[in-house]
Amino acid sequence: MPAAEFLAQLHIGLAHAAFSRKQWDEAERRYRQVVEQFPTTEAAPQALYWSGVAKYKASGNPAALAETAQRFKQSYTESAWAKKASVWATGQAAGRPA
Repeated sequence: MPAAEFLAQLHIGLAHAAFSRKQWDEAERRYRQVVEQFPTTEAAPQALYWSGVAKYKASGNPAALAETAQRFKQSYTESAWAKKASVWATGQAAGRPA
């Protein structure tokens, strides 16, 4: 595994740990960090998806999900994570992440 992939996965693990502790702001920051520091890794689309979920959990505002879906229209368009987030753009999420 290339070093960047390994580091990205470690950061995803830290973000998931914060998410499981319901530390939404920390989780969102850590997921965003993966997208910003490791944008070409396989972990980046997953991190983008979960950053939107964490932001939604912190705010309760479904606009966070729509914003994430919009970002997927610009990046990682062919990823499975983009497909999962696509319901947020069309309003099908009913205020809940997939």
